Amino acid sequence: MTDSNLPQGRDSLTDDLLWRGLIQDSTGLDELRDLLGGGQATFYVGFDPTAPSLHVGHLMQVLTARRLQLAGHRPLLLVGGATGQIGDPKESAERTLNSPDVVAGWVERIREQLSPFVTYTGENAAQLVNNLDWTGEMSVVEFLRDVGKHFPVNKMLAREVVRARLETGISFTEFSYQLLQANDFFELHRRHGCQLQYGGSDQWGNITAGVDYVRRRGAGPVQAFTTPLVTKSDGTKFGKSESGAIWLDPQMTSPYAFYQFWVNADDRDVSRHLRYFSFRSREELEELEKATAERPQARLAQRALAEELTTLVHGERETAQAVAASQALFGRGSLDELAPETLRAALTEAGLVRLDELPDVAGLLKESGLVPSMKEARRVIAEGGAYVNNTRISEVDATVSADDLLHGRYLVLRRGKRSFAGVELRG
Repeated sequence: MTDSNLPQGRDSLTDDLLWRGLIQDSTGLDELRDLLGGGQATFYVGFDPTAPSLHVGHLMQVLTARRLQLAGHRPLLLVGGATGQIGDPKESAERTLNSPDVVAGWVERIREQLSPFVTYTGENAAQLVNNLDWTGEMSVVEFLRDVGKHFPVNKMLAREVVRARLETGISFTEFSYQLLQANDFFELHRRHGCQLQYGGSDQWGNITAGVDYVRRRGAGPVQAFTTPLVTKSDGTKFGKSESGAIWLDPQMTSPYAFYQFWVNADDRDVSRHLRYFSFRSREELEELEKATAERPQARLAQRALAEELTTLVHGERETAQAVAASQALFGRGSLDELAPETLRAALTEAGLVRLDELPDVAGLLKESGLVPSMKEARRVIAEGGAYVNNTRISEVDATVSADDLLHGRYLVLRRGKRSFAGVELRG
């Protein structure tokens, strides 16, 4: 799997990663250039199954793996069946441990989610690996003797997250997580010739411990780098919306909600997010940034990013439906062409009220929350600002019937140009 549109040559891949802001820390940029510019390298990135799905915060690592594979390198995508049962320490409190059966189920779901982003054929075919395969068969004595012997406790205590937990307490279970992750790098180097690990910048301590451990075991040399943690300019957590986390699983976050998350990106964030996540060339991105600066109201960058990422994660059909829904809900397309699941997802995001029977239009506007009172509803209708299924309502006592329901159960209500809500008739 390679892409002729990507940068080529000894320096170009590393320099492109730097331009995109994808390298925060590294074991050495010259060494990284030599590795990524000197022929095929095998690299790994890990994902712990702490939930039944990956979320958009994981896209930095997932798409960086895709980027490296497109440049000719070989990915090992590790899903932590072992480390997922332990949990990397948090600064706030001890993690809640999930049962082995729950973790095993999440491992399989995440492995399936990772599959579409890389290819498993060709000279640089990706491989999915599970650290339970080598950690699960290791005895306690083997772990302490063969792995633990190489880790000075004073260095482990110096790790920032460990220091933060010393006063409130940290279990030996979480304290030992660093050893397990470091051993993963050694095992992947030994079994698959892995020369490079990367991860989020919050993993730098674990990652460098792995580099050092490989060296202490007489193997290597190996390299590492971290990507920055993705943040939002308004101070809110990246990957969160008003309705919660933005998951990659379409059953947990609909493709429409996923698309809208990117469309609604802050103008201050979108150029940075395009560099992180888009596979457009540097020239294309610079042109798009310029066009966006000239016409910010058009949200060209947000729409480009939303379409590209929704297509990568959910496919062209779901992206087309999300685009059609975002246009139709504001009167710029046909509501009849939307699939029922897309329409319901869009209305759920806007605010969907379920009713046992249909009042008149004024009552619908009030029940949906678009207006605070019946008096206000009638005023909005009289002034021509009320719409049902994109049709303007002009009579203050107008009613709707079952024939007006989309897919036999939904109504789209709109007040003015931008405020809309949904009604679902219970059946």
